[in-house]
Amino acid sequence: MEEIKKALKELAPEGKMPCVMAFKVAREHDCSLAEVGRLCNELDIKIVSCQLGCF
Repeated sequence: MEEIKKALKELAPEGKMPCVMAFKVAREHDCSLAEVGRLCNELDIKIVSCQLGCF
């Protein structure tokens, strides 16, 4: 879990991250999009340019 949080923080230094990057993190860390979304909420990271309305 900490590895995923670290990746999210690196990809969103200003607190925003494109949706496509959330998909990439989920794929690379073999976790669900829901888990990535939950962690983004926990870290106060906003998902922008959402492709499918997942976030």
